[in-house]
Amino acid sequence: MAEHEHKHVRVAVIGSGFGGLGAAVRLRREGITDFVVLERASGVGGTWRDNSYPGCACDVPSHLYSFSFAPNPDWPRTFSGQEHIRAYLEHVADVFRLRPHIRFDSEVKRMVWDPELLRWDIETASGSLSADVVVSATGPLSDPKIPEIPGLESFPGKVFHSARWDHDYDLTGKRVAMVGTGASAIQIVPAIQPKVAGLTLFQRTPPWVMPRVDRAISGAERWLHKQVPFTTQARRGLLWGIRELQVQAFTKRPNELGFVERLAKANMARAVKDPALRAKLTPDYRIGCKRILLSSEYYPALTRPNVDVVASGLREIRGSTLVAADGSEAEVDAIVFGTGFRVTDMPIAERVVGADGRTLAESWKDGMESLRGAAAAGFPNWMTIIGPNTGLGNSSMILMIESQLNYMADYLRQLDVLGGRAALDARPSAVHAWNRRVQDRMRRTVWNTGGCTSWYLDAGGRNTTIWPGTTSEFRRATRRVDLAEYEVLRAPATEEAPATEDAPAAGETADRAERPEVTA
Repeated sequence: MAEHEHKHVRVAVIGSGFGGLGAAVRLRREGITDFVVLERASGVGGTWRDNSYPGCACDVPSHLYSFSFAPNPDWPRTFSGQEHIRAYLEHVADVFRLRPHIRFDSEVKRMVWDPELLRWDIETASGSLSADVVVSATGPLSDPKIPEIPGLESFPGKVFHSARWDHDYDLTGKRVAMVGTGASAIQIVPAIQPKVAGLTLFQRTPPWVMPRVDRAISGAERWLHKQVPFTTQARRGLLWGIRELQVQAFTKRPNELGFVERLAKANMARAVKDPALRAKLTPDYRIGCKRILLSSEYYPALTRPNVDVVASGLREIRGSTLVAADGSEAEVDAIVFGTGFRVTDMPIAERVVGADGRTLAESWKDGMESLRGAAAAGFPNWMTIIGPNTGLGNSSMILMIESQLNYMADYLRQLDVLGGRAALDARPSAVHAWNRRVQDRMRRTVWNTGGCTSWYLDAGGRNTTIWPGTTSEFRRATRRVDLAEYEVLRAPATEEAPATEDAPAAGETADRAERPEVTA
């Protein structure tokens, strides 16, 4: 950060994905222009910037996977590809005039709470600053996880994670190993299968896969959405309502999902005629325990003669030879890891030092927990977007993000009402009470009873990822900040507020009236 730029801001937002850009828009609409967005990369987009692997697309319908305050009537497909979603986020940054607030190449290295000045001191890759409030929007799908495989460091070929795709390496004619069978892998496999000489899929646990009914959105539909905005809202509302109705089966009546399992098995049977291969691909846990994946190309790709499915995890690597846990071997030129992300041990937590000198990672060593998915005890004026137990198993995370933005906005209003130098610190009793209720509800859900081990669970087997209810329930729970759940901190009477440089330009006001259509 250059010398003439902000040294102190009211709000520092970390990350410029959906959560970070959404927070920035909401701040401007609340009349707050004294903020920065700290982004470690050189462009916006978050996970939709980083994940550019072949076939990358969203498994939530386009009109639901976008901000309600920035509708896009011009989505080209019912399920958008990565390039369209990234373009949408770039356009949001432009339409809402967010770029002057964004500091690129500014990865947060460390942030420490100052109990005397009631502010966060932040060190970034491009300089230091301080902030009254920090909104962490780094997201759970930001730091790839590659398992520790004996011999990996001596593998002579190419190795990369799906979220760090090497576009300079041509897979044409290569022998490729795909490690993992999650949401990324089922898109990568059919995308690269036609060009590789051989593809070995190391499958530790088979996923449940349903058809993805994707199609181009016609020009007539897009014209109608532009000319009659209500039709876009109605389409979004219908998509939302269907998913709200599905929640009961996931959270209270998992046995009702047996019918969906039969549909998934029928889908597999249509594409996979070989009974031995079908046996490898059939899960032994209740559908929904892991995220239900959508693809109409995955199963057909696995039946091709250049694909081999190894129903076992990767155990070790000996030179160019990959050895599975069942002893089978494969000679490959390249390894692609589709092994997910650090979800339950987010790296940003290691860099946040709270009021008692402990890092957030230390505070969460027995499992992540927060108040209403946002605030952590001992970390005043710090809140997270997509925090613990805010994930969804069947709907759009943008709905949860917007609910958390409501909470963030009221949090800042409460600080204004308190006046002076003040901070809010979540009471441990309130955090524990909230998480006790969440975990009590979690016990009967398919994610806890379905018989699988998923990335929703932390090292202790506790589900710290998923929200066990509807999105409308979460919105009600985060509509307002209850000051009784917080301790109000005050700066010493003699302490003056630090000066804020680079104040808003004359005439710059909140964008309360802005509700633009966004055409990515």
